[in-house]
Amino acid sequence: MNVIATTRPYTPSDPAKLILATDLDGTLLAGAHEARRRIRDLFSGGLAGARIIFVTGRSLESIMPLLSDPTIPQPHYIIADVGATIVHGDLRPVEPLQHDIAARWPGSQAVLRALAGFPLQRQSVPQERRCSFLLSEGGITPALRSAVDALDCDLLFSAGRYLDVLPRGAGKGNALLGLAAAEGIDPADIIVAGDTLNDLSMMQAGFRGIVVGGAEPALIERVRKLGKVHIARAEGCGGILQGLAHHGVLVEPSVAAQVKIDQRGDADLVMVYHRLPFDEVVEDGVTLQRSPKSPNGIIPTLLSMFTGARKGAWVAWSEQESRAPEGFVRAVSVDEQRYPHLHAARIALSADDVDLFYKKFSKEAFWPIIFSFPDKAEFKQAHWERFLEVNRLFAERTAREAAEGALAWIHDYNLWMVPAFLRPLRPDLRIAFFHHTAFPSSDIFNILPWRRDIIGSLLQCDYVGFHIPRYVENFVDATRSFAPLEVLGSVPCAPRFLTYGCALGVDSMTSAIEVGGRRIGLGAHPVGTDVGLIEQLAATPNVLDKTESITDCLNGVTGVISIERLDYVKGSLQKLEAFERLLEEHPEYIERVTLINIITPAAPGMEIYENLRLEVDRVVGRINGRFSTLEWVPVRYFYRSLSFDEVVAHYAACDIAWITPLRDGLNLVAKEFIAARKAVGKSGVLILSEFAGVAVDLHGALLTNPYDPRSLTSTLHQALTMGEDERVYRTARMAAIVTEHDVTRWADDFQRAATRAEPPELALIEAA
Repeated sequence: MNVIATTRPYTPSDPAKLILATDLDGTLLAGAHEARRRIRDLFSGGLAGARIIFVTGRSLESIMPLLSDPTIPQPHYIIADVGATIVHGDLRPVEPLQHDIAARWPGSQAVLRALAGFPLQRQSVPQERRCSFLLSEGGITPALRSAVDALDCDLLFSAGRYLDVLPRGAGKGNALLGLAAAEGIDPADIIVAGDTLNDLSMMQAGFRGIVVGGAEPALIERVRKLGKVHIARAEGCGGILQGLAHHGVLVEPSVAAQVKIDQRGDADLVMVYHRLPFDEVVEDGVTLQRSPKSPNGIIPTLLSMFTGARKGAWVAWSEQESRAPEGFVRAVSVDEQRYPHLHAARIALSADDVDLFYKKFSKEAFWPIIFSFPDKAEFKQAHWERFLEVNRLFAERTAREAAEGALAWIHDYNLWMVPAFLRPLRPDLRIAFFHHTAFPSSDIFNILPWRRDIIGSLLQCDYVGFHIPRYVENFVDATRSFAPLEVLGSVPCAPRFLTYGCALGVDSMTSAIEVGGRRIGLGAHPVGTDVGLIEQLAATPNVLDKTESITDCLNGVTGVISIERLDYVKGSLQKLEAFERLLEEHPEYIERVTLINIITPAAPGMEIYENLRLEVDRVVGRINGRFSTLEWVPVRYFYRSLSFDEVVAHYAACDIAWITPLRDGLNLVAKEFIAARKAVGKSGVLILSEFAGVAVDLHGALLTNPYDPRSLTSTLHQALTMGEDERVYRTARMAAIVTEHDVTRWADDFQRAATRAEPPELALIEAA
């Protein structure tokens, strides 16, 4: 594939034809943040018509992460494996070039057999149609060159240690010339950039070239006499910019890009949450703020971070008639007395936006995958596009609110793509992300059609947190199937978390990884509950009266409390059937135990749960029809939302909590039950599904497998027959954990881990 290049002088008046063919490591992926941003802007629309080609020694597999990295311009072509792989930007082979290269390759096994007698150490990196080795310069002997020549292959040595055996004529320069000829590109429109000897062939092929600062001295020496090559002073993208200017290319970013990026707010902490920290209600045409109806302890805790002098912003959506309603006020005070330096940065979303972005797409596409029910997932590209639009709006608002170097704390899977949009806008920010849900195993997560986009976005974060170590490891595995990664640190999980005693247990956890030159800290931070609030509520006359009323209603019967949302992941039907089985197999419990089953309705518009509700109604009716007596009903079923006062009263009145989801990211009901029992000075038995994240956190719970009907029934029987001494011991053990690791501790630990200078693995050790 030796192509003779004929070039003409470049004319700056025709920038639309410019093509930058650049090496990656040390070149496009190096340099100061500002220079990298400017290159991204130029080749992402800032310089109309300009295109970019990746020309690298990496394999195509190891380039995959860059295709989902928003800080890097997307390539129109990729030349990988030092010229042995030539594909379009969408990874389609450029034919017949790729076929011709493959036909000239004798195969890796043939190369390894022919070179078996030489002191070569093969590199353990992905590669196609080439073999790469580590070797000192003195190790290249005439015999080695002869053996490679006998294979009808080329030998390439660079950086004083890397040796590549390639198909004949498959170097970077020939590959680029061949690509230009095959795709009708004028070589005079191409500018090449590199930093090592394996980039030399591009410089020698007649293209205008750039050698960036910090390049391999041998390369600089070889190109000094090449009149078309500019040797830049700045490293990486800075050198590319200097070289482009030398060759007559305007390198200033577009005005639009400058306006978007240069805007700065004054918030040192930006909370990026799908919900506002208050409810909005419209009365007489006026929008008013009300305290949230939901007893969500996380929001008050996050608000508490703004009680001092810290300036902050809370980015969330506000449902409006359109995205640009007349008179819409984007920034409103949250509470001027309690949080004088915090404002809510509202994003106007239409009802259709909310319906598609949250109620439909997030729940129909992501939710089933997150909780390992892939058969229930529905993937619609149009909904994904709307999801991206909304996430972009969140990112742009965050970029405008944050002060220089601020922390942006993004919450949950609804905002998975915010880091991808935010990082290019504000490379100065420290971006942290917390998953309030589970994170599935890689084989389930990878079912998502947009898995690469999501992982690529999360890899733009500085810190990513999950509830438990298992989810951290699942994320690492998903990332590993997406890109080569290096584990920078790991920590033992015991004694803080259960290891071998639970389905979700792992014995060690990755604390930091490096992917594509970026370091990402990882951590496990199980959300806690507001123990102080529960103690206060339990002592109020209102809750005391409700507790007494529930106790009287039970009339000496053991109360088993179950509180959950209407959702197929909660295992409601399996629980009811297990209770029915208990009454069948142990009739002595008829009139001695009552299941108080409280199911909170799904949000309006969530039609996917309607069939489940009907089935729950049917099973409850069957059980009560079979076993009820005049004085006793086995299942007291409530399909409604209860106030938190009522919830605490039920905890205080019931001796057993039965929490058996098929999957659950954490489950705060378990911690609330223990906190309530502690508050009223009573013991209690907590039955937990092994597949709820909280099971790893709460030592002392009875663990059960909700997929095993026998396990569900037998564990409930064990709870009903447990002696008081054991109940007291287990309750005290769990109460200590819940008290020590409350919701305030969760928020403080996460923020400290997300902002700390020392390695984040210390966060887990300190938390233990």
